[in-house]
Amino acid sequence: MRYFLELSYNGSQYHGWQSQPNAVSVQENIEKALSIILRFPTKITGAGRTDAGVHARQMFAHFDTDNTIDIEQLTHRLNRFLPQDIAISNIIPVQPDAHARFDATARSYAYHIHQQKNPFLQQTSWHFSKKLDVDAMNKAAKALFFYEDFQSFSKTHTDVKTYICRIEEAYWQQDNDKLTFHITADRFLRNMVRAIVGTLIEVGLSKISVADFAHIIEAKNRSKAGFSVPAKGLFLTQIVYPKNIFV
Repeated sequence: MRYFLELSYNGSQYHGWQSQPNAVSVQENIEKALSIILRFPTKITGAGRTDAGVHARQMFAHFDTDNTIDIEQLTHRLNRFLPQDIAISNIIPVQPDAHARFDATARSYAYHIHQQKNPFLQQTSWHFSKKLDVDAMNKAAKALFFYEDFQSFSKTHTDVKTYICRIEEAYWQQDNDKLTFHITADRFLRNMVRAIVGTLIEVGLSKISVADFAHIIEAKNRSKAGFSVPAKGLFLTQIVYPKNIFV
């Protein structure tokens, strides 16, 4: 039987989602806990990879087991085994061929900035105190809807076959000294959101114009875009699946 895990985590202490040698990951912690509880080596497949220091308010992963499980009990036991910064919110039976990564139809991220020093936000938001033109940043963000090739915002030397992404939503929201960038697309490239945010900040600082931002996308060249903002402000916030994959 295949199940989806719905979970969240604070990524501050992890070297990203994916298991890797000589580094602590979110995936490794969950696989260890599942394997102990189910008494059989159990691997999970995540909806994607988050980089070191990136957080998730909603993440999904799937696993297979021949065991009959009590969903409520397994959820409770997993949360007891897992560290405090990883939480399982749901375990969902799905179709045998359902895939946490390939069946996702949309993913949403939020990037958080605070402009006044705040000791309680140091792990989950980026402190950036310079004055920003948020209206210009929102005008530039609208350009993302008119393009599909985002090579300019992709980490270089990755093994992706295509740089095509369809962005459905992209905007900045301001709440006093806090800024949040929201973005939704069918897929994202490695480092894409952090590079977009860094480049939009250059618009907000009047280092580049709204028109320049569009030209950067058209260049399809990472060196033309701005810096990548720190990982700690980035959250994976939602993943959407078609209803027919759920049992």
